[in-house]
Amino acid sequence: MENILLVTITTIIIAVIIVVTTLLIIKKIKSDKYKKEVERLDIERNQIVGIPILSEISKVRDLVKTDNLKEKLNEWDTTFKLIKDDRVPKISDLLAEADFLINKKEYKTALKKIANVEMEIEELKSKSNNLLDEIKIITTSEERNRSLITKLKVMYRELQSKFERTRKDYDEIGEFIELQFENIDKRFSEFENAMDHNDYVLVEKIVINIEDLINDMKVILDDVPTIVLMATILIPKKIEDISIYYSRMIRDGYPLDYLNVEYNIKEINNKVNVIMDNAKMLNTKDAILELKTIADYLDELFKDFDQEKECKNIFHENSKIFKKRLDKVNKMIYNIYLSLDDIKLTYDLKDEEISKFNLINEKLENLNKDFKTLIEHSKGKTFAYSKLADELSGLSNKLTRLNDDLEYQLHSISSMQDDEYRAKEQLQSIEKLLKQTKMRLKDFKFPFIPDSYFVELKEAGAAIREIIRELDKKPIVIKILNIRVDTARDLVFKIYNKTNELIKNASMAEKIIVYGNRYRSSYSDVDVSLDKAENLFRKGLYKESYNISLEALGKIDESIKSKFTI
Repeated sequence: MENILLVTITTIIIAVIIVVTTLLIIKKIKSDKYKKEVERLDIERNQIVGIPILSEISKVRDLVKTDNLKEKLNEWDTTFKLIKDDRVPKISDLLAEADFLINKKEYKTALKKIANVEMEIEELKSKSNNLLDEIKIITTSEERNRSLITKLKVMYRELQSKFERTRKDYDEIGEFIELQFENIDKRFSEFENAMDHNDYVLVEKIVINIEDLINDMKVILDDVPTIVLMATILIPKKIEDISIYYSRMIRDGYPLDYLNVEYNIKEINNKVNVIMDNAKMLNTKDAILELKTIADYLDELFKDFDQEKECKNIFHENSKIFKKRLDKVNKMIYNIYLSLDDIKLTYDLKDEEISKFNLINEKLENLNKDFKTLIEHSKGKTFAYSKLADELSGLSNKLTRLNDDLEYQLHSISSMQDDEYRAKEQLQSIEKLLKQTKMRLKDFKFPFIPDSYFVELKEAGAAIREIIRELDKKPIVIKILNIRVDTARDLVFKIYNKTNELIKNASMAEKIIVYGNRYRSSYSDVDVSLDKAENLFRKGLYKESYNISLEALGKIDESIKSKFTI
């Protein structure tokens, strides 16, 4: 028992030692990691104020001969001292605090310090690099700017040569371009003077200025010939042509006030003058775009003039067509109103249908007024023909819709007339069919006709008389008339079919009895059956008579069905 207890205690002690050792190792690794981070940041801090900046500042001190450069040097010295004597020591203090916190195992707080140090170092790196770049602009100024000026001089000579070759293309603007070339030439001289005095601050400004001037000159030499061509030749020629064309059209009576041609030409001339004045100041920004916009507008004016001519012809031609259509509809409406009282007496027209004609007539009157006004405007030459053509097109559409409405209403009346005519035709057909039915009934000598047949025959005759009464009424109610025709037709066809069926059944019943008489003496059962059949035949039960005869004879003659089939 004691041995077991001893083993257990020993195991626990060993486990505790392992855990403690592991934790110590983890803390040691974490501590070393943070220590290395602090060391890395310390190295980066030292690099911020390294030799490059001091070296470049020393080079500038040897070049100082002007107040501009001296002022710039003092500014850089101040910035460098601020970084070296103020900002860097603060970073050193933060690194020391972070190192102290790591030793105290306060890692969370130490991490915050390290993060702040990283941000401070990144900010100072950026500031130091910018400072170094500014200083290098001066220390490398002579070699760099000499090279750049050489390239600019080559570009300058090429532009000057191009200008001399095409001098006539620049017209009066050429004088101002020559002055600008002289100005650029002076800037080259100023560059040499500044280089001789080691005024590298001014040199930088001069080089940038020369580069801007040459780039601007390149644009000017490209744009001005086009501007001069458009502003002094193309656009004035278009304006002249338009003015002549416009005057002729005004003389010929075209109303063109809506185009504001005279005002717009005046504004265009003012705009062209402004563009030329700006070009003399070597400002060609947006000039070509504005001139092209003006040229496009002038071209559109020609199209507007041509459209007016075309619309004049279209308007006059369409006016004739419209007047013919309008007169036709006017005549139709006039004739309708002349015969409307007769139509109302003949047919049962509803107030709603009459009001529709009145509405159509009201719309037609408005169309007549609008067309008259439109013609007066065309004679007065107060509106453009394109506007008149559009208005006429709108009236034409209204007339089309009105004509469609009128045709629909006329179709309603003509439909009544058609229904009346059709009813009369059908009346004749029905009467003829009923007459044929009665004739057939007389032609076949029936021993007996059921009373129900005569009832249906009477109903058919009564239905025909109802049609005649409806046709004699004034006004005729077409709906009722159509019902009367449909009813009479159905009844007549029914009695017609029933008559045919009755004749067919009676005829076949009679024939099969006559045929069966030959078997009476030989077959007693056939004799009995035929007696029954004759009895049924006399009672008018022709179908039943036929069936009894067929059944009796079928026993002795299998082909009887093929000989006598209803």
